[in-house]
Amino acid sequence: MEFFDELWSTLRQNKLRTLLTGMSVAWGTFMLVLLLGAGRGLENGVAWEFRDDAVNSIWVFTGRTSIPFAGRGPGRQLRFNNDDLSALKSNIKGIEYLTGRFWLWGEFSVRYRDRHAAFDILGAHPDQKFLEKTLMTSGRFLNDRDIAERRKVAVIGDLVRSSLFREEDPLGKYVEIRGVAYRVVGVFQDVGGEAELRKVYVPITTAQLVYSQPNLVHAMAFTIGDADVAESQAMEQDARRLLSERLDVAPNDLLALRTQNNLEKFAKLTAVFGWINGFVWFVGVGTMLAGMISVSNIMLISVAERTREIGIRKAIGATPGSLVRMVLFEAILITGVSGYSGLLAGVGLVELIAPQTANTPFLRNPEVDVRMALIATALIVLAGALAGFVPARRAARVNPIVALRD
Repeated sequence: MEFFDELWSTLRQNKLRTLLTGMSVAWGTFMLVLLLGAGRGLENGVAWEFRDDAVNSIWVFTGRTSIPFAGRGPGRQLRFNNDDLSALKSNIKGIEYLTGRFWLWGEFSVRYRDRHAAFDILGAHPDQKFLEKTLMTSGRFLNDRDIAERRKVAVIGDLVRSSLFREEDPLGKYVEIRGVAYRVVGVFQDVGGEAELRKVYVPITTAQLVYSQPNLVHAMAFTIGDADVAESQAMEQDARRLLSERLDVAPNDLLALRTQNNLEKFAKLTAVFGWINGFVWFVGVGTMLAGMISVSNIMLISVAERTREIGIRKAIGATPGSLVRMVLFEAILITGVSGYSGLLAGVGLVELIAPQTANTPFLRNPEVDVRMALIATALIVLAGALAGFVPARRAARVNPIVALRD
């Protein structure tokens, strides 16, 4: 207890110096926590952009040819068909889930009894629910029999359900789309937000038949399981090569066949955030290092001012270890209290900002990882010990006779 009284008395004698030194440590810790929280917010923002589509997915779209090939000029509009989808499934190894997409362009009026509203209608295969992360809340999604038998069934988003059916159970009821009645077999939720919940899914074969575009597929998408980036790129190139041969276009015509590799995009963004996190730690630790040097300098000054006191302590029997402990504890106390204060201030500000960024596109829900907070706290204690080591060693080496002459 006497040791801590002495320590507190020493700190009180130099209030301003102790306060300014502590502020430099607190600021470094505060900035480190703030930057870590911002970095996590950026990562959350990117993850949110990928929330709707499966990260391990590859999408294929058609366009117009831009390169002459096999005697045909540019400008030819390409179209996929059901056979192209089957060819992908048969020839590309590693495909996990596969779906074609058939859009009814624009919003179509969907009617139930005397209620009607405009919604997006999309023809798809059963695997669509894995590509769009569709979560069924009641009933079921499309199945293989719906596709094979061209059934007039529909799976509706939750906003479609609330608009047309209110409190009624929609399962088994019929909705009318462009004069055709579809039986509702399922209701879904989707993390993609309101736009996704305004969709109505019907079997792609039914949409092709009913809307007079037999065999047409507007786009295709498939997941690649646990393949890595390199394997996904190889599958993407294999799919492009296969479809180029089937559609009779140049394999390097990027406007005729457009592909989107979500895994590759996600990996590139993740790598960028690795660099950002490294930079954050570099800046934060650098700021803390500046505070640590400040503490070390202040402790050197303190030892120099207390040379006579240290000489008297050694003359009456104080051991070098007790002197080292005295100086180290003082440095650790300053850095520990100041650093923890900066840590609390940083976490508090991040928590205050987080609710305001719930719907922002890039910085979304910044947060401080508990593990990172513990690492920062450990760094604070280590910094305090390192800051006090050199002054403590100098105090232990003071010659009592020379000190008493000072």
